[in-house]
Amino acid sequence: MQTDLFIGGKWVAAESRFDVVDPASGAVIATVSDGSVADAGQAVDAAAAAATSWAATPPRARAEILRGAFELMTARAEELARLISRENGKALADARGEVAYAAEFFRWYAEEAVRGEGTVVTAPSGANRILVVRQPVGVCVLVTPWNFPAAMATRKIGPALAAGCTVVLKPASDTPLTALAMAAMLAEAGVPDGVVNVLPSRRSGAVVSAMLHDPRVRKVSFTGSTEVGRVLLGQAADAVVNTSMELGGNAPFLVFADADLDAAIEGAMVAKMRNAGEACTAANRFYVHESVAQRFTQRLTERMAALRVGPGTAPDTQVGPLVNEDTVGKVDALVRDALAGGAVAATGGTRPAGPGFYYPPTVLTGVAPDAAILREEIFGPVAPIVTFASEAEAIELANDTEYGLVAYVYTADLSRGLRVSEAIEAGMVGLNRGLVSDPAAPFGGVKQSGVGREGGHEGMLDYLESKYIAVTW
Repeated sequence: MQTDLFIGGKWVAAESRFDVVDPASGAVIATVSDGSVADAGQAVDAAAAAATSWAATPPRARAEILRGAFELMTARAEELARLISRENGKALADARGEVAYAAEFFRWYAEEAVRGEGTVVTAPSGANRILVVRQPVGVCVLVTPWNFPAAMATRKIGPALAAGCTVVLKPASDTPLTALAMAAMLAEAGVPDGVVNVLPSRRSGAVVSAMLHDPRVRKVSFTGSTEVGRVLLGQAADAVVNTSMELGGNAPFLVFADADLDAAIEGAMVAKMRNAGEACTAANRFYVHESVAQRFTQRLTERMAALRVGPGTAPDTQVGPLVNEDTVGKVDALVRDALAGGAVAATGGTRPAGPGFYYPPTVLTGVAPDAAILREEIFGPVAPIVTFASEAEAIELANDTEYGLVAYVYTADLSRGLRVSEAIEAGMVGLNRGLVSDPAAPFGGVKQSGVGREGGHEGMLDYLESKYIAVTW
């Protein structure tokens, strides 16, 4: 298991190291090199040195390397899944799903690498042609979160490499081991030295800021909280750096009176409990029509209460521990606040004694409209349920948030489903589906949930600049 920085195709030891902790027990599972500002400068040096040759590499050659990375990742899926479970805490089944999803970004962008097409048209005046070509942005800084340590990295690395960019990946300090393992696989797949650099660090703010103020860095792509995203947007403005931001969410889950309750419950379990709720796409607020609220609540409670909680690496675990003390502490505080405001826990609602950062699957009813749990991203296995009486009220409740990443709508009326989907202020909508993530689809939000899109053809365009050439022939 590699635990040093990966810079310029070599493993480099930093002056200091930090611990990586098993969320199931609190035990240290590895110590990792703690990248400094100086190390960040070396990583940018390596990325800049490799940039010209990588941009000039034929698209088919870049595609073959990405395809090789997909095949290696698929062949070592179980090894990676177990590593994710150990450092992140997620149930092994969730970790296996993440590896399969993460690998697909390499396969998808292996196919997209040869499709960075431009355009040529005649100017309206007829005086010349308007030729538009796509060129790589340049050196990119990629900052990824701990909740999907493999998928959030491949979702950025895949399109960046397909477009011809070189990268410095700064993984979350809670989960650096997965990123380092993938760096080794990318090198084995044939990625040239310096094209992908991985810089674990506990000094995230200083390290990322230093890179954003390096004139050779031309793009930052960040997945994480809206609060940190705002800071990075401000720093990116200093050097007018191209930005992609996938930020916080507060996803509403709407269940109308005519919804197929079997499908709605299945969708709710996926939308809420994927990765134990530690996902920006997790259903955060359940709005259920008053005529079906009692049945929906009873069935959801039964399903949530039956989930098996335990260490992520245990074969029968369905809900692992949350990633760290701060995360489980926030979830516990939000639930206690809701209970103090009059909510009732239909199941769960009490944090167990340690060791480990566990929180039980929880369903809350009678949640006050001003409860913090309806305003903030929960990032845990808690489902607060609120009733509504009309379509207009449901839409108003869904949009009553600064976030706009994803929403879920369940109804048997296709006309209503599409009408509500258009009215909801979100970048993505799951219509009678509890899962929206797909490497072939543009992923991203509106309002305070982000800027730009990842995945799909749009995801590669975010790493390409359009150059216009006026020409006559």
